[in-house]
Amino acid sequence: MSTTKTDAQHGLAEHSHGGAVVPQSSRGERFTSYDVEAFEVPGGREEDWRFTPMKRLKGLHDGTATATGTLKVEVTGAASVETVGREDARIGDGGVPADRVAAQAWSSFTEATIVTVPKETKPEGPITITVHGPGAGEVAFGHLQVRAEQFAEAVVVLDFRGSGTIGDNVEFVVGDGAQLRVVSVRDWADDATQVSSEHAKLGRDAVFRHFAVTLGGDLVRVNTTVSYGDRGGDAELLGLYFADAGQHLEHRMLVDHAVPNCRSNVLYKGALQGDSAHTVWIGDVLIRAAAEGTDTYELNRNLVLTEGARADSVPNLEIETGEIEGAGHASATGRFDDEQLFYLQARGIPEDQARRLVVRGFFGELLQKITVPEVRERLEAAIEAELAVVGA
Repeated sequence: MSTTKTDAQHGLAEHSHGGAVVPQSSRGERFTSYDVEAFEVPGGREEDWRFTPMKRLKGLHDGTATATGTLKVEVTGAASVETVGREDARIGDGGVPADRVAAQAWSSFTEATIVTVPKETKPEGPITITVHGPGAGEVAFGHLQVRAEQFAEAVVVLDFRGSGTIGDNVEFVVGDGAQLRVVSVRDWADDATQVSSEHAKLGRDAVFRHFAVTLGGDLVRVNTTVSYGDRGGDAELLGLYFADAGQHLEHRMLVDHAVPNCRSNVLYKGALQGDSAHTVWIGDVLIRAAAEGTDTYELNRNLVLTEGARADSVPNLEIETGEIEGAGHASATGRFDDEQLFYLQARGIPEDQARRLVVRGFFGELLQKITVPEVRERLEAAIEAELAVVGA
């Protein structure tokens, strides 16, 4: 495959093995490439894959999954919508694939969708992008880019639905002085598999608010990378996930502070219930030597509702300069607070209702940040449906 953007522009490998790239351990030297064969086929022992059940990827990682269907993309709202090929010069502006699945998705999509909010505009309502899976038993690869041009302000709801095996890349390009707020909902059917890479690039004084919600699917793995093109960028990454029996929900992120005076804040919360429910949260924040004045914090909290569920949470902070405003990280995983339950039950509230109230309170801080009422109400109803299972 040919492209106008060369691999040499996007990172260097530590050394090669068998013609493929072995990444450096530092996130600052993470290799990126459009070429599938530049990456080793992961076996599950690599740091980036050790939590992922490889057999459940259905061949997305080793090239045996070939496209048999397509993703249907529907867009409503005040935005420009284009269908383009990968030769379009804008494709890749948000970021470059950093693993084999993302590179496979890049090499395999036939048409990309670009949704653009023109400069200095502010649509009155949200822009809704609905991505429908190819269907049960089908495989599809996709590429979506959302652009907020200079001084534009927009709210985007990105809604993934349906079934199938999906590998895709999503780009968010936020221009100078622009504000882009995204609510991304993955409410797949129970048998769906998705491995998705999200790439966000922020311009000078740009604001990016991203709220990731993952509820459905058999296996969903999302890699989110945020990078800054100039000073003053402000990124907030929020997340909410709820895993049932047998589900594997994995969220990985890298916030790459490479320029001065930028900010990031990460807050993800998850709940788990049922045998073999598994969630993974990996939060990497890199502050490079040139990124003086950085202010960053990341937090992950997990609430285990039943026996047999497992949550893995790994925050990582890599700092190459001492000239920063602040940096910190934390994670916590635990069961219900017995004192809270006792307090509620002592006031005549049955145990199952008391448990529901605790979980509602756990997620309430995040749900209040969703500014689109119909989306917030939909998620509140979905969480209530999950809690009904707990109390059953």
